[in-house]
Amino acid sequence: MRPQDERELAAAIRDAAGPLRVQGGGTRGLVGAGEVLDTTGLCGVRLYEPAALTLVVGAGTPLAEVEALLAGEGQRLGFEPVRWGPLLGASGESTIGGVVAANVSGPRRVRAGAARDALIGVRFVDGRGEVIKSGGRVMKNVTGYDLVKLMAGSRGRLGVLSEVAFKLMPAAASEATLLLEGIGVGDAVAAMAAALGSPYEVSGAGWMPGLGAMLRLEGLAESVGYRVGRLGELMQRFATPRIERAGSAALWRDLGEVAPLHHCAGDVWRFSVKPSEAPGIVARLGVPVVLDWGGGLIWAVLPEGTNARAMAAPYSGHATLMRGCGVASEPEAPGVAELGEALRAKFDPRGIFGEGLGA
Repeated sequence: MRPQDERELAAAIRDAAGPLRVQGGGTRGLVGAGEVLDTTGLCGVRLYEPAALTLVVGAGTPLAEVEALLAGEGQRLGFEPVRWGPLLGASGESTIGGVVAANVSGPRRVRAGAARDALIGVRFVDGRGEVIKSGGRVMKNVTGYDLVKLMAGSRGRLGVLSEVAFKLMPAAASEATLLLEGIGVGDAVAAMAAALGSPYEVSGAGWMPGLGAMLRLEGLAESVGYRVGRLGELMQRFATPRIERAGSAALWRDLGEVAPLHHCAGDVWRFSVKPSEAPGIVARLGVPVVLDWGGGLIWAVLPEGTNARAMAAPYSGHATLMRGCGVASEPEAPGVAELGEALRAKFDPRGIFGEGLGA
């Protein structure tokens, strides 16, 4: 099924006789049984007001189209959405609704927040086939369920997004990356913590094998130049930094897309943990990794069928098998699982929505 508007989407869900799997661009794979519900027909810009830093767009709109539109006005999505298709072995182009449904947030999350923090309004169709609107086209207080935040990361289990609204950010006039080349994970996590705790407004902190630690600064050219110098002085105790300007954007694209692991065979795991735990987890895993969010996000590739959670333990946080047999998130705590089931019963009483990962 590929509905072309919200009315057709609602009718398709009301008339569904069995389970549905929600799919956008097909870049993250699908799990579970059921007929595919393709959202790419729900596309197009509904409202764009550059002066108000506001965008409202159909959920099936390709992410590339959204980014091109914003770039033309010198603006961007602050949470820096990334593409994991090559990492997960999936083709297609990510949709903006899929990005929201998976709460996909790139390296800039450490400063600008996650996708859910930029989301100010949604329209979606629940399991009864009813259209629900929450939030709006400007930031405001809400009462009752904060459905805007709830839908970000819901992965199609509560309803199918038809429209999303964002607050935007101006694009940075200048950016530079400090590279601490050759340092290991332990020193990198310590360096990233020091950088993120500094007053120099670091907008990205990661580590890639064969390269080392990366620290990004963005803003007006004069401000970036000053902060790069001061942060470089602070980093001297870890390594003598090299400044990258022309290739900075490409470095962060590679980090967000986990490029160093694209050609590694095996299961892809994603850990979200306390940054201070990262060195121990990486040592216990003993496999190639990429770090983002100052060490709070760990990507790893392990042999097929490996119980990565057991290998990495103990850790605080959660681990998700992103590519492999039986893709699944960390089991929820009993209280959280009970709350989740109650929400799903409220929004999808027929139980027709499986977990859709095809963003």
